[in-house]
Amino acid sequence: MLAPTQGAAPSSFSGVQSNVSLYQDLLFEMQELRGRVYLEDGAIQPSQLQDGRHVLGIDEESWHLLILNERHQVRGCIRCRHHTPDVNPQELAVSNSALASAVEWRRPLENALSEEFEVARRRGCNLAEAGGLALDQEIRGTTAALRLVLAIYALTELLGGVVGLSTVTQRHCSASILRRIGGRPLESAGLQLPPYYDPVYDCQMEVMRFYSWDPNPRYRIWVDEIKAELGETCVLTRSSYRRHSAHAAHAAS
Repeated sequence: MLAPTQGAAPSSFSGVQSNVSLYQDLLFEMQELRGRVYLEDGAIQPSQLQDGRHVLGIDEESWHLLILNERHQVRGCIRCRHHTPDVNPQELAVSNSALASAVEWRRPLENALSEEFEVARRRGCNLAEAGGLALDQEIRGTTAALRLVLAIYALTELLGGVVGLSTVTQRHCSASILRRIGGRPLESAGLQLPPYYDPVYDCQMEVMRFYSWDPNPRYRIWVDEIKAELGETCVLTRSSYRRHSAHAAHAAS
């Protein structure tokens, strides 16, 4: 795992290491993988790459779960950006999606987000955004995508539990995988927000939510197993990283 450049690591992570060089190498490899995969899918244009890498400003603010092969090369990745409950909704990716620009859906989307913020307040938990799923050709058709999405549930449980939000592509069945695990389309007054076309990534997308504490019961044992694995997984940082109790952090927030 790659940790955000700022913040504190929960005490449940036993493998936190500061290694600037390795962190940077894996971050660049991950961005190269995203760039290659997204370019092959037609989701981005060559002009959107930086030296062959798909670089986002939020990368350094996010957790990254990586799949490495036996040669320690990045072959799969997914991103999780953690937020406190006082985050401005306009900072969320879903608030800047193409759906948010549609006049008839702007207000329902705002209302749907308000409902999810209320869920987070009632439970005293944080919010998170998941995205950036990419798989190398050599591991497509395996359980890798499923395990990465399950790992987001496990990670966010280790971070103290979250209301999760995501703009999910229908390409490669990403939306259907999240739905199978327990994700649901955002709703406003009981009305599901529809899929929409995203001109940036040239694909159909869905705005979805997931609750880290409530996966499909069929996958609960998988989440618990991955959660135990993540607790012992190497967590790379680029600087000295404070440790804290996830529950103490919740109380503070």
